[in-house]
Parts: sequence; structure tokens; C-alpha cells
Amino acid sequence: MIKRIFILCTLLLATAYLILAVTTFNSKPADQVCKGMELTVKDSIDYGFVTDKEVKEILKKGKIYPEGKQLSSINVRQLEELLSSHPFIENAECYLTSGGKVAIDIYQRVPVMRVMSSNRDNYYLDNAGKIMTAAGKSVHVVVATGFIDRKFAQTELYPLGKFLQSDKFWESQIEQINVTPKQELELVPRVGEHILFLGKPGNYKEKFSKLRTFYQSALNRVGWNKYERISIEFNNQIICTKKEK
Repeated sequence: MIKRIFILCTLLLATAYLILAVTTFNSKPADQVCKGMELTVKDSIDYGFVTDKEVKEILKKGKIYPEGKQLSSINVRQLEELLSSHPFIENAECYLTSGGKVAIDIYQRVPVMRVMSSNRDNYYLDNAGKIMTAAGKSVHVVVATGFIDRKFAQTELYPLGKFLQSDKFWESQIEQINVTPKQELELVPRVGEHILFLGKPGNYKEKFSKLRTFYQSALNRVGWNKYERISIEFNNQIICTKKEK
């Protein structure tokens, strides 16, 4: 019986010690101040749209920059809400580290196209097809101009932007998309002096596959500046218009 009582007392003491130790290590002194921030971009590729300097400026402008403040006074939810209002941030997660810093995990919004329409709209489409404000930031993506309303941009141009971004050859080749009053698509390539005419939106994979074959088998042989216009509007044919001499 004495042995059992001794074992029980030992277990109780060990449990009390563990509880005290965990409480002591996890507790923050009321006057402990924040030592800074740790910013991590969680996307597989850091496109550089959001920087440490920019995050600091956002928080300082919002008067909630945490460095030097007491940890007990820092509202991480408030930090998250402010950062998530930035046009290039999809989501922000903030938490206090054991080293007395604020860790900030950023998930970026990645633009696939910039729209500069004839109605003076100026914005980006992100990789989810959502509207992003231009915010004075220049990003190297294809530019869409012409007769574009926001519905057309999100339903018809967004799939084209995603396609171009997914294909390294065409992403580097196409620099501008122009939408005509009939809502047909003209493309301006970086190489060659011709205009590519796609016609109505859609069937991008087939049209660009056919065009790439034509590029490789014909333009490499006859020259890149021979034609003024190359149409891939119709299935199984490519119509070329020669330049006037």
C-alpha cells in the first residue's frame, strides 16, 4: 500500500511539474516587446509582388506596425485583415513566434493579364479570374486592349491569359491582345511584323497548336516579315495576307 501511495505521489508531482513547465515556457511576460517580423511568401514561386519593405509600409501606414510594441497588445487578426486588402495579396496569416517576433505568411495573387480597355478601365486579371487594381505597379504580362467590358474579360479573355501563361513559347511570343468592336481577337507577337487573327474567343489549344506548326514549317523557311496578317480563325486552314510592296 505504501509503495502504491509513493508511486501515486510521484506521478502527481511529475504531472504538476510538466504543467508548470509548459505554462512557464509558453507564457509571455506582459512587458515583452516584439523584436520584428518574419515574412514568408508561401507560393511555390516568389514573383516578387510583395516585399518586406512593402509589408512594413502597409503596416506603418495603418499604424499597426508591431515591432517595438508589447506582444500582449498585438492583434494578429487586425494585421491579417489589413494585409489582405493589398491588391497583390490573396491571403495573409499572422502569428507570434517563440522568439518574440510576428511571423507573416503571404499567399500572392498572380496576375495573368493586364486590361486597358477603350472605356478607360485599367486593371489586372489574376490567376483565379478575379479583378485586381493596377495600383501603380507594372507587371510583365500580356496586355489586352480594345472593346472590353469586365464580363468579357473574365469569361473570354481570362482563359486565353491562363493558356498563354501555361505555355512558355506563347507566353514569350505574344505581347498584346486587341479586341475589335465585333469582339474578335487580334494578337500582336514580339517576333514578326504580322497580326495574328483568332476570330471569336475559344479553342485556344487547337488554334495555337496549328499556328505553331505553321511557324515551324513555313515562317522559318519563307521569313517572319513576309505577311501582314495571319488568320487561324477557321479549322484546318490558315489564311495569310502578304504585305503590299
